[in-house]
Amino acid sequence: MGIIIKPIVTEKMTVQGEKLNRYGFIVDKDANKIQIKAAVEQMYNVTVASVNTLNYHGKKKSRYTKAGMLNGRENSYKKAYVTLAGEDKIDFYSNI
Repeated sequence: MGIIIKPIVTEKMTVQGEKLNRYGFIVDKDANKIQIKAAVEQMYNVTVASVNTLNYHGKKKSRYTKAGMLNGRENSYKKAYVTLAGEDKIDFYSNI
């Protein structure tokens, strides 16, 4: 398993990709910004200007069911927002 787990493809990230040239990825929890930058540049053949990271802590969830109360927890993960330099673009839909 590499540094990049999967890209974040949402409406918000699509708009940021078009306007700000910024793309989001879910990455390995132990990865640092230098490793993330190198992985994105190698995988997509682009030049990375900056990398911002944040840790998402899983929240507790509960719901009522016929069988009673079910308690659980969402997964924790790390996000990376990558801003590309110049006119570089990443097309996530080219492989579909």
